[in-house]
Amino acid sequence: MAGTVEGRLAGLGLKLPEVAAPLASYVPALRTGPYVYTSGQLPLVEGKLGVTGKVGAEVTPEEAKELARTCALNALAAVKSVVGDLDRVVRVVKVVGFVASASDFTGQPGVVNGASELLGEALGDAGVHARSAVGVAVLPLDAPVEVEIQVEVAD
Repeated sequence: MAGTVEGRLAGLGLKLPEVAAPLASYVPALRTGPYVYTSGQLPLVEGKLGVTGKVGAEVTPEEAKELARTCALNALAAVKSVVGDLDRVVRVVKVVGFVASASDFTGQPGVVNGASELLGEALGDAGVHARSAVGVAVLPLDAPVEVEIQVEVAD
């Protein structure tokens, strides 16, 4: 299991969570052809947001980076819910991170590194991806961070 994606996550002290229930009218992840697109994933742990607010105000960049890591873990759980086995992931194609930012905060890329680094640790070279890190005024439930991913999977 150590060579598997979930084995590598276990080596990091992480376990895939249950897929978060949608907050509105959408699905957590959807497959089309060889690609799986996730909906935006919040840093929910056991269905709850532990931290709320804007990064650079109520939330430190370091806290937000850890929250982005949680978002990526939730995104991997959503991918698994569609494909059954994360070892079928050929490549993470794109990551989009949204950071609820104080008006003077410009460190969005550093925050979204939390997600990117987790994907690299879990998937190795297949976790290297294109990315956008976007500052926004507010996110659902006043979450500090939201992450969505697109992955290519093998049949």
